[in-house]
Amino acid sequence: MGLAGAVWAELPVPAFTLAWRHTIEKVRWEEDYRVTPSGLLLGEARVKGSGAGMEIPDGAELREGTWHYQRQLPPLQPLRLGRTPEAGDYQLCFDQRCHDLSEWLGSPKASQPALELWSCPVTTPDSPATHEGSGQG
Repeated sequence: MGLAGAVWAELPVPAFTLAWRHTIEKVRWEEDYRVTPSGLLLGEARVKGSGAGMEIPDGAELREGTWHYQRQLPPLQPLRLGRTPEAGDYQLCFDQRCHDLSEWLGSPKASQPALELWSCPVTTPDSPATHEGSGQG
């Protein structure tokens, strides 16, 4: 999977969870993705509640205080995310740990209000994991 901003990073993961907090309601959202050759495939998503601009989708199931749902979307290539200082940071969760995107890209900046995630071929173990450059992966 690739991350693009002022730098790009390559993470050799087959799946991940994208997590964030709603800017107004402060409710955590999570979306599970599989990395496929044709793009990032959204699986299950979860949210703890509803509120301003946060309608629970039809067919969602409430389990232990969290709404679980699935949307039928084609693979996303790339997945574009808005990322600003006011909204806080996203987390990528894999290998049973969550990491703020700032670990790879620095803090969110108003001058760079978006980033892209995409699937890419796995590289060999001796290729570099993080690159500065044009965002090509």
